[in-house]
Amino acid sequence: MAQGTVQVTHSGTSRWRRRTGEYASLAAALEAAADGDVLTIAPGTYRENLVVRRPVTLRGPEGAPGSVRIAPADGVPLTVRASAVVQDLHVEGQDAAAPALLVEEGTPELRDVRIVTRSAAGIEVRGGARPTVRRCTVDNPAGIGIAVLDGAGGVFEECEVVAAGQAGVSVHGGAHPRLERCRVHHAAGNGLTATGDDSALEAVGCEVYEVRGSGVQVTGRATAHLTDCDLHRTTADGVTLDTDAVLTLADCRIHDVPENAIDLRSRSVLTLTRTTVRQFGRNGLSVWDPGTRVDANQCEIFDSTGDYPAVWVSDGATAVLDACRVHDVPDALFVLDRGSRADVVDSDLYQVRNTAVSVSDGATAQLDDCRIRDAATGAWFRDHGSGGNLGNCTLDGTQTGVIVTKGADPTVERCTVDSPAEAGFYVSAGGRGTFVDCRVVGSGGYGFHVIDGCRTTLRKCRTERCARGGFEFADAGPDTGSGTGPVVEDCTSDESGGLRPPAPRETAGQSATPSSAGLLGAIPGQRVLDAEPAVAAVGPEQPVRPPKAVLGELDALVGLESVKREVRALTDMIEVGRRRQQAGLKAASVKRHLVFTGSPGTGKTTVARLYGEILASLGVLEKGHLVEVSRVDLVGEHIGSTAIRTQEAFQRARGGVLFIDEAYALSPEDAGRDFGKEAIDTLVKLMEDHRDAVVVIVAGYTAEMERFLSVNPGVASRFSRTITFGDYGADELLRIVEQQADEHEYRLTPGASESLLKYFTAIPKGAAFGNGRTARQTFEAMVERHASRVAQLADPSTDDLTLLYGEDLPELP
Repeated sequence: MAQGTVQVTHSGTSRWRRRTGEYASLAAALEAAADGDVLTIAPGTYRENLVVRRPVTLRGPEGAPGSVRIAPADGVPLTVRASAVVQDLHVEGQDAAAPALLVEEGTPELRDVRIVTRSAAGIEVRGGARPTVRRCTVDNPAGIGIAVLDGAGGVFEECEVVAAGQAGVSVHGGAHPRLERCRVHHAAGNGLTATGDDSALEAVGCEVYEVRGSGVQVTGRATAHLTDCDLHRTTADGVTLDTDAVLTLADCRIHDVPENAIDLRSRSVLTLTRTTVRQFGRNGLSVWDPGTRVDANQCEIFDSTGDYPAVWVSDGATAVLDACRVHDVPDALFVLDRGSRADVVDSDLYQVRNTAVSVSDGATAQLDDCRIRDAATGAWFRDHGSGGNLGNCTLDGTQTGVIVTKGADPTVERCTVDSPAEAGFYVSAGGRGTFVDCRVVGSGGYGFHVIDGCRTTLRKCRTERCARGGFEFADAGPDTGSGTGPVVEDCTSDESGGLRPPAPRETAGQSATPSSAGLLGAIPGQRVLDAEPAVAAVGPEQPVRPPKAVLGELDALVGLESVKREVRALTDMIEVGRRRQQAGLKAASVKRHLVFTGSPGTGKTTVARLYGEILASLGVLEKGHLVEVSRVDLVGEHIGSTAIRTQEAFQRARGGVLFIDEAYALSPEDAGRDFGKEAIDTLVKLMEDHRDAVVVIVAGYTAEMERFLSVNPGVASRFSRTITFGDYGADELLRIVEQQADEHEYRLTPGASESLLKYFTAIPKGAAFGNGRTARQTFEAMVERHASRVAQLADPSTDDLTLLYGEDLPELP
């Protein structure tokens, strides 16, 4: 029953047919309407199942959107089977087995229709229908937002799916719609999905976000083309391709994805052009299975939020990266399994925390004209059957440029490794490799380091300014047969750094080259492995201050009252124990190693330095100096290097304090491929073997340090106590600023002090809050604003130059 009347304007051309009529129901009006008629619906709720069979216009009153509700108890509220125009209607459905708006035939136009329903689909287009849908919205928390199936098509412009209980847009059965400037969000399933033979989806300028499935899913031989689209804030992968799917992404943006940004497998093919992928929790690009292929051109993958490689290629898949950038990620490119291949051309891989390129399990990687920088390892060919080619690449600022291990056999040509911390090229454990016309400059260790008798070939290679030597060839093991060892031809080194080699020794497989005049001699022979490195001269030591002076500086620190009490109690125990020993009495054993917990900027490093001085003043430590390290200083990228780094750090701290900041990073929760445990094991042994030579302090966030100690009982047993550094209060932060001002000859006005107190009370105390560092940064910001203000004065007075006002405070972050 209608709650209003329906006015129909007939469209006949003769005078007697130009008339209007009013009908009590929509069904009656539609029955009476002729082709081209306009049906203007009065406001109200119509409990009818409407079927539009003629090319008419069905619309609500102008200026009253949402005033006409089509809301039957069950079935399809509105079915369109003609090239009609439907606009300004509000459609509601309740049938979980039927769509709310069904388009079955013709080329209708739907404009400004709002669908709020709990139906199988908000809008369903099927058969030969080709509608144009403009500015329509679908809110269907029970089913699909928009479904296009059975060969249907159509264009959807500026439409929005505001909620869907399943997919936001579903295309199958050979359908092929086009979406332009549409938005799909808050779907319980995938945002856009296309599946089945001949199904195709095209989207331009669309946005998909806040969906619990994938942003886009293409499967079962379907195809899709996305241009200038945004996919973000999904629960599952950003893009999923499976089973012969084909997808093209051009000028798209994929970000804020907790899983894989793009995952494709089972012979799927992806083409990426000028697309950015960022803030992903697993892989930025994950490629699986034989026949699966991705071609990326001018793309950027960066800012990973997880601990996984940015690009993962495995199980026989292929990836091609041309003119791409991959950066700010744990690992840039991992290629695994026989038949897997990655081709990287004219691309940049940088700011990589671990390995830029890793090739293993028989995979192949080809890099041409690429630039790798700021990575722990530039390229690592890990095992037998793994190889490929690096041609005309530069590797800058790595720990180790190229590593070859366990039978891997790459070819590296015309590559330059600049300023590696450990080695330019490192070959061990049966690794092979051919290095032609390669160059290492400014290595902190060796240029080429080949050990274990590896059958490596070096031709026309050159090293310059390598601290430990240009070339190092370690002896093969005692059971190694003849014909092993590196083959070296026409290689040279300037052998800078004061480490000239001994006379060359003949080795099997090594060809000698005559030396040339001047600094550029031939490559040195094998180096004696147990030769001691040159030791830098040590400057005069600072005199040790008396205990009272150091404790006075500790007491002068702002706040930290509980910390001061803990340190005093500990030093009192040590002092009394020392006096008891002098008196011939037994002294209680005091473990001097400490755990510092708390937020950044709470003075942990400062207290550690003073603690070392106090122990030196008491005669417990020889020097009392502080050596501060973190995970990056202790953990290496290849087997054995971590122990060496840890031993070197411990040796630097001998006679003083080894302060390990963020120590929990040595034992990450996902430690499957991690060398942090090797650092911990080495450290524990050194602490036991040299218990009186070094005091070790481990520091970090409270919760993370509790986990670190719980999973490493061997470490926990070495420490006497945990000292917790609390966050500074607002008044303490104010005192720090006052100290900074006094030190730099500034003065705070009373108003500035009051403003600072309010500022530090209101400032957010989240993870980015830096305590003392925040106070110092606030003071520096005030000084900058003061300078900008005073610089405008022609003749500033002394007060102008020294007084800081409340207006000099920066905005709250």
